[in-house]
Amino acid sequence: MIHPTALVDPAARLADDVEVGPFTVIGPDVEIGPGSRIGPHVVIKGPTTLGARTRIFQFASVGEDCQDKKYAGEPTRLVMGDDNVIREGVTLHRGTVQDRGETTIGSRNLFMAYVHVGHDCVIGSDCILANQVTLAGHVKLGDFAILGGLSAVHQFCHFGTHAMAGGGSIITKDTPAYVMINGNPAQAHGLNLVGLKRRGFSRESMRALGEAYKLVYRQGLTVEQALAEIRGRFDLPETEAFAASIEASTRGIIR
Repeated sequence: MIHPTALVDPAARLADDVEVGPFTVIGPDVEIGPGSRIGPHVVIKGPTTLGARTRIFQFASVGEDCQDKKYAGEPTRLVMGDDNVIREGVTLHRGTVQDRGETTIGSRNLFMAYVHVGHDCVIGSDCILANQVTLAGHVKLGDFAILGGLSAVHQFCHFGTHAMAGGGSIITKDTPAYVMINGNPAQAHGLNLVGLKRRGFSRESMRALGEAYKLVYRQGLTVEQALAEIRGRFDLPETEAFAASIEASTRGIIR
């Protein structure tokens, strides 16, 4: 299952059925779960943990030292869940001791070609990052987030669950859950209704989210006033997630 030209450190821990392609290099302190397939010319550096059924394509660099100038060789980590797909040329960096010391990625995510995930990012599950998306350090993505190709996210930004960014978006503020954004700088353009329908959201919840969105973006209220109105009018987990994502913002929300 391991090509004879691959270099796998004896200290690496690979499940018995892991496939490793030619000229791939896997260092010590790397753990790869069962059913995983690692293509040719891949470099995986540890400490890194990859879950079951990970698929990595050629020329990806996974678990490399981060590009933060403060990094001084500390044994920080990259931890990924199951069923992630990492396409050609993707770079996923480990964390820094100035933050959590770990870059954390959930399960069932798709990283298309040349995506970059910087140090200390926290990515949920079921996300799609299209070609050449770039996440600076400390970025947080919620579950089911979608970032269009060539989008860039400023360090420390939060991007909410089920939110979507159009291609080429430059994101310098926090994006609330369920919101669709686009542009340079990115601006809000309503809710990700197509995505919500595809994921089985009820008409009631989508209607309530639409009203909540209007309170934040269309009524001329302050954020505090809008959140109070949302929580006074609605008692749904979806509207609470929307309000909580705004309340948790540290950089201010996209307007």
